[in-house]
Amino acid sequence: MSLVSQMPQWQSLHAHWDEMKAARMTDLFAADPDRAQAMSLSAAGLYLDYSKNILTRDTLAKLAALAEAVDLEGWTKRMFEGEPINNTEGRAVLHIALRNRSNRPILVDGQDVMPEVNAVLARIEAFVGRVRSGEWTGHTGKRITDVVNIGIGGSNLGPKMICAALAPYQSESLRVHFVSNVDGTHLVETVRQLDPETTLFIVASKTFTTQETMTNASSARDWLLTALDDPAAVARHFVAVSTNAEKVAAFGIDTANMFGFWDWVGGRYSLWSAIGLPIALAVGFDHFAELLEGAHAMDEHFRTAELAENMPALLGLIGVWYANFAGARTHAVLPYDQSLRFLPAYLQQGDMESNGKGVTREGMTVEYCTGPVVWGEPGTDGQHAFYQLIHQGTQMIPADFIGAVHSHNELGDHHPKFMANFFAQTEALMRGRKYDEALAEMLDAGMSEEQARFLAHHRTFPGNRPTNSILMERLTPRTLGALIALYEHRIFTQGVVWGINSFDQWGVELGKKLANVILAEIHSGKVTGDHDGSTRALLERFIRQRKR
Repeated sequence: MSLVSQMPQWQSLHAHWDEMKAARMTDLFAADPDRAQAMSLSAAGLYLDYSKNILTRDTLAKLAALAEAVDLEGWTKRMFEGEPINNTEGRAVLHIALRNRSNRPILVDGQDVMPEVNAVLARIEAFVGRVRSGEWTGHTGKRITDVVNIGIGGSNLGPKMICAALAPYQSESLRVHFVSNVDGTHLVETVRQLDPETTLFIVASKTFTTQETMTNASSARDWLLTALDDPAAVARHFVAVSTNAEKVAAFGIDTANMFGFWDWVGGRYSLWSAIGLPIALAVGFDHFAELLEGAHAMDEHFRTAELAENMPALLGLIGVWYANFAGARTHAVLPYDQSLRFLPAYLQQGDMESNGKGVTREGMTVEYCTGPVVWGEPGTDGQHAFYQLIHQGTQMIPADFIGAVHSHNELGDHHPKFMANFFAQTEALMRGRKYDEALAEMLDAGMSEEQARFLAHHRTFPGNRPTNSILMERLTPRTLGALIALYEHRIFTQGVVWGINSFDQWGVELGKKLANVILAEIHSGKVTGDHDGSTRALLERFIRQRKR
């Protein structure tokens, strides 16, 4: 199979960018009074305005032709029907089954997975009810007041992000914390203020062998037993999200309190599974179900909507337009909601671990950009940090602005001021400011002509910087579920275009393997491995200073 870059549709887009790179968005709006209406749509409680992009209806038609050429519709159908599209691991990709609220049969190897999915959800609902009601108690009979989730990667980023985003829905009587980093500081600082008698740990590791997670879990168990001095306490203060019953039991956890998931659930797509247990504990199972329902609504939109009205597919194709034809290498996610402060970090994994690939599904080396660097910060914090680069820097940085019409905390006029900045920034990024405009503004303010002419160069903004605006009525479990599913399918769309497998992550394996070798050397106090000169010198210095 040839690379997508060899397709005529790809070459047509290259030629089209040569025509479009000099286009000004302000001119496009002037030429098309209906542009904003034509380039906006609603789905699953979200509203998208993508009119502030360097593209025309002809651009969209050419991107649609590319999507047809790579068979985006067919790949989408194969994913939803449970085919093993993760070809390097021989697995289906069915996070969509975890939130399939229609209960439509989804088959893997001829077997409907929905009965198993529903059975795990029922177990989660029952367990969450027992903990939140106070029926489940710690070893000494006290009610659980704090839950600590121990995981890493998808077992941490997704639940942590969701819990922060849905803070208004959480119970004050049950606090949820997250430990992921193997740096002991993370665990120590988290448990410092907690009471062992009222703390419940969730250990999230599919294999129950993940080095960082199991190191933290073992230290957490030591912390608990130092206080309670009874090995039987572990079963009342630890539960597991895993598939390795033997290791779970050896750790001291009752396997009746082990919640499983499946090989067709990738880590960065797993918050919808039992990995979402801390979410359900934090906000209650009913709100967790609403999160699933919002994602399912976006799934159905992505599965059934025509390309011209398909929100995730359009966002994915627009991203391809900038990454592969305009030369953009990063993508900013800018939530104007403090509750979404962990969303950029969550999407870093979702996007960069999925599409940070250098070979196609067939193993051919790609010759084009795949995964962009994803980054961002919430609201006006970002404006006072890195927006300078987006406005006046020398590189194009496409950005998504995400906001809500209503805040959960309507304090004075905070939210109108907040969202005024949202709208002003997207307008400023598009319009920019010409030299003559900057000059006139300073002269009108009474500045001398010499000084004004000098400063006008510094106060000129090139503009024409692309943005997407995503609005929701309010950040709720349902709209949050739709938002996350929107980005999942955007990532999938781009992976299909680039011809890569978005659902493996072999790039994390080599570092893990080498870390195990180096750890043995650190413990032995002697460097014996075949390391490069820099690594050897660093290790020897580290070991020498540790011995002092």
